Order: sequence, then C-alpha cells, then structure tokens
Amino acid sequence: MAYDEKLAARVRGALAGRGGVEEKKMFGGLTFMLRGKMCCGVLKGDLVLRVGPDRAAGALKSPHARPFDFTGRPMKGIIAVAPAGCRTAAALRKWVGLAADFARTSTRISGRRKA
Repeated sequence: MAYDEKLAARVRGALAGRGGVEEKKMFGGLTFMLRGKMCCGVLKGDLVLRVGPDRAAGALKSPHARPFDFTGRPMKGIIAVAPAGCRTAAALRKWVGLAADFARTSTRISGRRKA
C-alpha cells in the first residue's frame, strides 16, 4: 500500500464542503488539490501539508511535524505529520484547515512555473 487509505478517507471528510476539491495520485501517494492548487496529501502513513514558507516554521514546532523530505532535500513550505499527530478528528481538521487556508490564499498554481 503506497498510502494509508483510511487516512485518505479522513482527509476527504475534512475537506468535505469545500468547493473545487480534486484528488490526484502523485509520488506514490494521494494528493488533494483545492481549486487547482496543491493542498495536502497522504504518503504512506503521513499527512503531507502545503502550508507555505511563512507558516511552516510555526507548524514545525508542533509534535509529530517535520519538514517534508521526499528527494533528500526538504521542500520549502511543505511539512509532514506523523500518524500520531493527526490521530484525532480535531487534530486532522486543524492540519487540513491550515493547508486549505494556504491553498485558498496562494497565487501560484502547483505544477505550473512562470516563464
């Protein structure tokens, strides 16, 4: 199993009611897009969140959160939360809400580079 399907179902529930949610399989996991912008995802058992560079430092102070390092270099503005950090519904909603807020206010569309 490339990603925790139960966690993915919980993320779907946390994003329910928000318009423009789309799912894409990426990097061996599942990514949730919000109005065309990467919001969050599930990779193995971890919750992956795009929170932006400004919010990442504060988010990383939380227990069970760490920089998202998929390639050997941490990705700016993206964090991973271990299963223990999103075990409760309230914790999951908090994390997904943080990523959704960033996706809503972000101007760059994930995957597109400006020429």
